[in-house]
Formats: sequence, structure tokens, C-alpha cells
Amino acid sequence: MIPGEELLFCALGGSGEIGMNVNLYGCRGQWMMADLGLTFAGSDYPGIELILPDLEFIENQQERLVGIVLTHGHEDHIGALPYLADELKVPLYATPFTAGLIAGKLEEEGLTGRVKLNVIERGGSIDLGPFKVSFVALSHSIPEGNGLLIETPFGNVFHTGDWKIDETPVIGEAPSTEVLTRIGDEGVLALVCDSTNVFQDQPSGSEESVHAGLLAQVAKAKGRVLVTTFASNAARLQTIGRVGIETNRRVCIAGRSLDRILRVAQTTGYLRDFPAPISFDEAMRLPRREVLIIATGGQGEPRAALGRIAAGTHELKLSEGDTVIFSSRIIPGNEVAIGRIMNQLSELGVQIVTERQAHVHVSGHPGRPELIQMYKWVRPEIVVPVHGEQRHLAEHARLALANGVPKTIVQKNGDVIRLAPGGPKKIDEVRVGQLVLDGDVILPADGSTVTERRRMGYGGLITVAVPVGSDGRLAGKPLIRPFGVPVEEDREDFISDATDAATKAFSPDITEDKQRENVRLAVRRCATLWTGKKPLVEVMLLQVTS
Repeated sequence: MIPGEELLFCALGGSGEIGMNVNLYGCRGQWMMADLGLTFAGSDYPGIELILPDLEFIENQQERLVGIVLTHGHEDHIGALPYLADELKVPLYATPFTAGLIAGKLEEEGLTGRVKLNVIERGGSIDLGPFKVSFVALSHSIPEGNGLLIETPFGNVFHTGDWKIDETPVIGEAPSTEVLTRIGDEGVLALVCDSTNVFQDQPSGSEESVHAGLLAQVAKAKGRVLVTTFASNAARLQTIGRVGIETNRRVCIAGRSLDRILRVAQTTGYLRDFPAPISFDEAMRLPRREVLIIATGGQGEPRAALGRIAAGTHELKLSEGDTVIFSSRIIPGNEVAIGRIMNQLSELGVQIVTERQAHVHVSGHPGRPELIQMYKWVRPEIVVPVHGEQRHLAEHARLALANGVPKTIVQKNGDVIRLAPGGPKKIDEVRVGQLVLDGDVILPADGSTVTERRRMGYGGLITVAVPVGSDGRLAGKPLIRPFGVPVEEDREDFISDATDAATKAFSPDITEDKQRENVRLAVRRCATLWTGKKPLVEVMLLQVTS
């Protein structure tokens, strides 16, 4: 799939899912990538934390890729860069704050200098082959949220990235009505737009409005207060820091990602009036009424600061009379993990406050009224919903059509969409998929490692060592060891039964592969009879010499 005299769009991530955003634009033999993000693994990926997009399609024609343009600094838009950008061997383009976050990631992976990172001034433009890309300031929950105005020979695309309408942003700029209207006046072929909150009937609300809710909760608290929020939400950090000053509490930061965001923000001109954080030791020495902790872990991550504090394994301690404020929304899929931490906090006697009890959070994504306003500003011929599950994308398309947009198309990862000429139309489908970061190794999400680990997690593992003499016959009893197989008190009886099954299944008159398979099936049948489970069975033939 090589772009011809046309304008193409293809999502390799972020369409049909929330997270892992990767979008390609194709024109006159070249591709441009917007964002390269990751997502976080759930319980269906045991032992794995990060999921990356499979970029095989664009890797196979990387000589046609002119660059990667980053809209903003959230992990689902830049998080895969340190793992995949070096293979693509193309330059990156980002505004200063986002570039600062990326630079830190590249340094951690030893990629400084190997991946070219270009810092583009806010509101700046770049020419990349047939694409002219201009950064357009939009409000979001992180500094320097940008839409991308992509000018091509076949029409202009406005790619929003993540955004909202915030007339009183704590950090950054409110969307400029004049700029967006001018973009619309110049003609927009396609609006490629965030769909996350399409089912929300109300506007997302201003970050400034969170201040009063947080201030009221912190002011009435008797003991220590811990506020947990998304580390990248620098605007929320600004608000919490301000509340700390107003309530005469010293601020303590718990979480490496918070430290990194604070450092990069201050280096690039933000959070300059944030109060100087105190150490963990000082936070524990001060009177409880004088401490305000900002911590990572609001999504239930057990190794994050809040998880360790709740478990009592962190230097910072909470106890009865203290308060924890969840200044973030619950990401779908994290309910159980968050509930576990909330229960641990409750056992300590800690009071818990969420957005259900008080106005302590607003979203960074547009509700329906904001989407409708964007249509009015830019007046696109086509709306292409992205950044959402399939139900979000379909509803976004319906909303656009109901509000005067002439055309929409609901696409999914891998669909190649011709936007012009004669679009929108699906013309092809390319391979997409997921990779997992398992320790320091990148593997296919559907490969044997993940599949075997799931099977072990479900049914356990049994190893069978079969001693074979030089004559090809058994040289002793098979040695069987079950791991995670639910036999408990019957373990020895089960091993004895499984040993008999393995012994009977072994035959010296067949190939080694057939010997292994016969023993494997016999032991697994035995385990199924005992437990109802089908564990993974690994058989080893051990040659015994006299």
C-alpha cells in the first residue's frame, strides 16, 4: 500500500480502543505519523505492564515515512517512542514541554542522539514532504496540547489529538475561536477527532472549577491529606500546589513520574510558583495538619506510591483521621484494582473522597457540546472519529451527521481510508496488532510466551522428566512436579497416579516426539480427572547412561 495521487488515513492504534494512538497520513508516495503511544496491560496479560502497537506495516516501508509528529505528552500518545522509534529511523517533532518528556524517555533507554528530536516552537509549522503541519494550541489536561493542521495537495486535515474547551485553563491556552474559525474559513476536508467523551451530554468543565472543590476538602481535613491524580496532569498539580499554600500545608511529592513532570514543566516555563516540595522524612515529622501529599497510583497500580502507602510498605504513612482524595476518573478495567486499594485505606481508618462525593476532577476530553462547537468552528466536509472504542466512534459519527457534517466514516485499526479524491472510502486493510513489553523484551501479544503464561495462570504447570536408557526403554520412574495445580493435600497421591499414567503411556517403539506427546496427554488427562483443569504439561526425555 503505497500512497498515490491521493490523501490516505490509516490508524495503527487508537481506533476501536482507548489508548495506544498511532495515526498515519499518506500522500504522493510518502507517509507521516501522528503520535506513537502505548496502553497499559490488564489482568489478561500476566506479568506484563505495557502494550505497544505492532508497526509492521510502516516498518516495511520506513523509507517512505517522513517523520513522527507528537500532539502532546500523554503516554498513550508518546509512550511507545523509546521502544519503537529507533527502528523507524525518522525524526520526531514536538513542542517544548512534550519534547522535554520525550528527551527524558530517550535518555533512559540510551537513545539520546540516535533518535533525532526536533523542538518546534508553540504555534510553529514544519514541512514534511507533501505535508505542511502546523501546531494549533488546544486545551487539555497537560501543557501544550496541540491539534495538527495538516495541509496537503488534496485538502486540509485538522487532527485534534486530545482536547477540550476550557475558557479558563490553569495552564496553557484556551482554544482560540479566531484561529479555529480561520482554519475553517480556509477549508477543512477532514476533522480527525477525539471521541472519548462522546456519550457525555455536558461539557467537560474547566480545570479552574476543580480548585474550589479541592480547597474545601483539604481545608476541612483534620489529618494528613493525600491527593492522587494522573502524573501528567500538570494543571492539576498547579491547582493542588495552590491549595497547599492556601491551607498552610507543605507539599510532598510521591512518585517518580510526578517528579519528572514537575521537573520538565518548570524547565519549560510552567509551574514556576509551585511550592518547594518537602522530603518524606520531613512530611512524617511535621504535624499531620500541615502535610499535603501528591501521589501517583490513583488507578490502583500496586507498585505506585499510593499502592505502597496503602499496603504500609512506603516511607510515607497514613492512619486513622487522614484523607485520600482521588482527583481522577476511574479508567474502565481498573475498578477492581482501585477498589482493593480503597479497602486497604479504609482498614487504616482513612477517609476517601472521589469525584462522586465532591467536585475534585474534570475530564480532559470533549463532551457532546464541545464536539458540536468544533464542527461549527472548522466546518469539515468529513469527520473521522478516532480515540475511542467502536461504540464511541459510531456514536461520534452519528453526532456529526446530526449536526450538519456532510460525511463521516467509522474506521478501525488497519483500515486504509481514502479521504480524497472521492472520499471517504475504505480501500484496503493492513495488518495491525499488539506487542507486549515483557521485562526488557518486546514480544507479540498473541505469541507463545503470553499464551503459555495465560495457560499456566489458568491451569498451572506440570513438569515430567522421563529417564530413558540406552536401549530406548524406561530407566526408572518418571519424575513429576506440579506447580499451581490445585491438588493441595492430595499432592502425593496425585503425583503417584500421574506417574503411573506417564509410565503406561511411554513406548520405546515410537519416535521421541510421539513419546513426549503420548506422555503429555496422559498426564494432562490424569490432571483433568483430579482437578477439572487442563494444566500446561512439559515433558523432558532424559538420556540415562550406565
